[in-house]
Amino acid sequence: MTSEVVADMQAYYARRAQEYERVYQKPERQADLRAMEAALPAYFAGHRVLEIACGTGWWTSHGARDAASWLATDLNPETMAVARSKPMPSTVHFATVDAYSLADLGGARFDAVFAGFWWSHVPLARLPGWLDMLHERLPAGARVMMLDNLYVDGSSTPVSRYDADGNGYQLRRLDDGSTHEVLKNFPTREQAFAVLGARARAPQWTTHTHYWVLSYDLS
Repeated sequence: MTSEVVADMQAYYARRAQEYERVYQKPERQADLRAMEAALPAYFAGHRVLEIACGTGWWTSHGARDAASWLATDLNPETMAVARSKPMPSTVHFATVDAYSLADLGGARFDAVFAGFWWSHVPLARLPGWLDMLHERLPAGARVMMLDNLYVDGSSTPVSRYDADGNGYQLRRLDDGSTHEVLKNFPTREQAFAVLGARARAPQWTTHTHYWVLSYDLS
């Protein structure tokens, strides 16, 4: 089931690439977005950053402003093509990388990680192992930031069902008329902290109206 869900989501985001950023145009979300965008540069200033699942690069251009280096990775050429077309700081580079294995990073070293709207799409059964794998690639003192959606009635797409593992799913319709079932989880602070693992030090959870931000350093 898990591999099929992951493959389905890859196909969905490839088809959604040209319409993806409409989600950032919702009027009720603008104050939250500006606040999160403004906070990113200082958090990553001077760091060598790995971005997981950069998508269309919306967050890349903000977070990378003062970073020493920023590697924006994704598996979909369609979304990365949108990201590559945007003006970016000279420190930004792109690479096709599978977020579940990070096998194509070679010997690159990082001391910070950013992942926007990735956590919610990771099947719950895979999340602890994925976090452990990510942390193993980072040195002590590295910093991690992840941000994602809170569920808000009237703004979020309703969850259509839950599976036996507790994963939620949404039905989403694209401009081409196709409908896709997309895994989408909305963790609480307590649920997120519970899977971070032993190396996560003093995690911080910031709640906006429509989003959450999780940040921590590694021991």
